[in-house]
Amino acid sequence: MPSISKGAKVLVTGVNGYIPMWVVRILLERGYAVRATVRTAEKIGYIKDYFAKRGFGDDKLEFVVVDDIVKDGAFDEAVMGVDAIEHMASPFHYSVKDPQDFIRPAVQGTVGILKSASKYGANVKRIVVTSSTAAIITPWTKPPPAKYSEVDWNTSSPGLVEELGDKTPSAEIYKASKTLAEKAAWEFHEKVKSEIGWDLAVINPTFVFGPPIHEIGSISSLNTSLALWYNNIFPKTPKTKEEVLQSLTWVDVRDTALAHVLALETPGAGGQRFIACAGSFIWQEYLDALNSLSKNPLPSHEIPKGFPEVSAGEKKYGVIYASTKVKDVLGFDWTSLADSARDTLTEFAARGW
Repeated sequence: MPSISKGAKVLVTGVNGYIPMWVVRILLERGYAVRATVRTAEKIGYIKDYFAKRGFGDDKLEFVVVDDIVKDGAFDEAVMGVDAIEHMASPFHYSVKDPQDFIRPAVQGTVGILKSASKYGANVKRIVVTSSTAAIITPWTKPPPAKYSEVDWNTSSPGLVEELGDKTPSAEIYKASKTLAEKAAWEFHEKVKSEIGWDLAVINPTFVFGPPIHEIGSISSLNTSLALWYNNIFPKTPKTKEEVLQSLTWVDVRDTALAHVLALETPGAGGQRFIACAGSFIWQEYLDALNSLSKNPLPSHEIPKGFPEVSAGEKKYGVIYASTKVKDVLGFDWTSLADSARDTLTEFAARGW
C-alpha cells in the first residue's frame, strides 16, 4: 500500500492532547496540511495560537468539532478529502468507575473512524491508530524481567473486566480498553480490506514522558503520565530506597509522535504494530541524570538526590519491550532519558512553574 507524500492532508483526532499536539507539530514542520478534531470549539484557541506563532495559519491547519466520538457517523465529515488519518482520541486516566464509560469510547471511537473512512474517505491511503503497550503486556504472567514484543497481546485485562465489572481496578480497565480497541481495529480492517484503498498501522507507546506543548493550566493539571513522572521526581515526602528502585518503561513524547508520522510515510509500515519504548528504568536513574546537569533547568524546584549509591546489581527491571522494529522499519532511534528529563524541566520553567 502506498505511503503518503509531503503536502498531503492528514486528519488528527483528539488534537488537544499530549501526544497529538506533537504529531500535529511534526506534520506541519514536514510540509503536511492538518485537519484537527476537538471535542469543543473552546479547545481551538490555544492550539490555533500556538501554531500561528510558528508560522502555520489557516491554510495549513483547520479544525472540526467532534463532540462525541461514540456517535454513529461522528467522523463522516472529518474524513472527507484527507489523505491519511492519525486516530489518537481516546481516554487515558485512572479515575473511572463504570468500565464501559472508558471502554465504549475507546472501541466505538476507533471502529467508528474506520467505518467513516471506508465510506467517505475516498482519498485515504493509510490510517495510524494509537494503541498502547497495555494491549501487549499480560501482567503477572512472566517472571521479571518479563520480555514482550509486537507479537504479544494482553490476554487477561478484558476478561478481568468481565469478571469484576465496576470493581475492576482502574488501571485494568484502561488496559482492557486499549486491548479491545486495537483488536477491533484489526478485525474491522481484515473484514473490509478488499473493499478499501487504505491500510492500517498501530503505534503502541509505553509510559510517555517528555516536554508538553499542549494546554495545561498549572502543574497540578498535568496529564496522567506527566503527573506520574512529576510526582516521582518531586514527591511531597522523600522517597524510600525501595521506591526509587521501582521500575517502569518509558518513551519520550516527541519520539512517540515521530513514530506516528513515520508510520504514515513508510511504505513498509502498513499492517504492522510498533512498540514505542526507549527502555526500562528505575526512578533513581532520572534523579541521577538531573543531578548530573551543570545547571538545574527548573530553579523553582530542588532536585532530590534520592539514593545515588544504588549499585548496578540493584537495578532490576520488571518489564523489557523489544522495540527494535521502530529502528528497523521506521528508521530512527530514541531520545535519551537524560535529554528527555532536562527538556521537560526546561519546558516547565518556560511556563513559569
